Amino acid sequence: MPNLMVSPRETIRAARSRRLAIVLAFAVIYIAWGATFAAIRVAVGVIPPFFAAALRFLTAGLILYGFMRLRGVPRPTLREWRSLALLGTLVIFLDYSAFFWGERYVASGTAAIIAGTIPLITGLLEMLVFRQRAFRWSALLAIAVGFLGVAVLVSGQLEGGQPLLPSLALVGGCVAWSLGMVLSRSIPLPSSRAVAAGAEMIIGGALLLLLSAAHGELGHIPHIGWRPALAMVYLILIGSLLAFTCFVWLLKHVSASRAASHAFVNPVVAVALGAWMLGEPVSRTAIAGMALILVSVFCILRFGGD
Repeated sequence: MPNLMVSPRETIRAARSRRLAIVLAFAVIYIAWGATFAAIRVAVGVIPPFFAAALRFLTAGLILYGFMRLRGVPRPTLREWRSLALLGTLVIFLDYSAFFWGERYVASGTAAIIAGTIPLITGLLEMLVFRQRAFRWSALLAIAVGFLGVAVLVSGQLEGGQPLLPSLALVGGCVAWSLGMVLSRSIPLPSSRAVAAGAEMIIGGALLLLLSAAHGELGHIPHIGWRPALAMVYLILIGSLLAFTCFVWLLKHVSASRAASHAFVNPVVAVALGAWMLGEPVSRTAIAGMALILVSVFCILRFGGD
């Protein structure tokens, strides 16, 4: 029989290794996902936006789904494929078509701050639409503060001469992503989250490719220099594959609210990188809007309950 006795030293070593792994995983999702907004901005500066989004998710989805199938993970059932098609449309197609197109006109830091409203929109849908969470006035107040922050950001875009439509498109993308996340709790999905994510990315990427073709982008692919090419490699390997794997692993070792803390760290990283790497200005209005949204998201995650 195997020796079931574990020495205290081995227990301490295992606990330290686990804590280190958790810290590293958080570092990945904080920095890697925060940097994706700057990478998208660089990519769509040259590559047609819908084609760039399709390339990102089709490639990442095929790699992830193919890898999991080679490991022997079963394929989704027909019923699960229907759910995956719905989520691929909402979470990948609608959300990222808005973000890849919108970041042609909106600074990457601003886009990241708007994306930080996803937990707010999700909480609103859970409480008032799908009744998956108990109604709380404190949570509703926090959500209202967050949307005030969005309003401040949008007003700043208008004052800066930026078009309103891209900012509203980004908000619409966040609504689609949040709706997909809420629905994912009540529809049949594969037990393997990696298989589900890979399938969603394949479906969403295929729809993005069709959208790209409908817009005539496939006939106008320009020469891609090293910077946008490197940005695409980053989005596929780091933003989609590595960061997602770390996030899924974290969900098994920490609470969902702690894992979701990336929602108020990513905008800070994105604003800093946008200012440093892309020379994007950081206005007082943007700082005020970001502060309101970050306070709101923190309150939702800290006091909003399960």
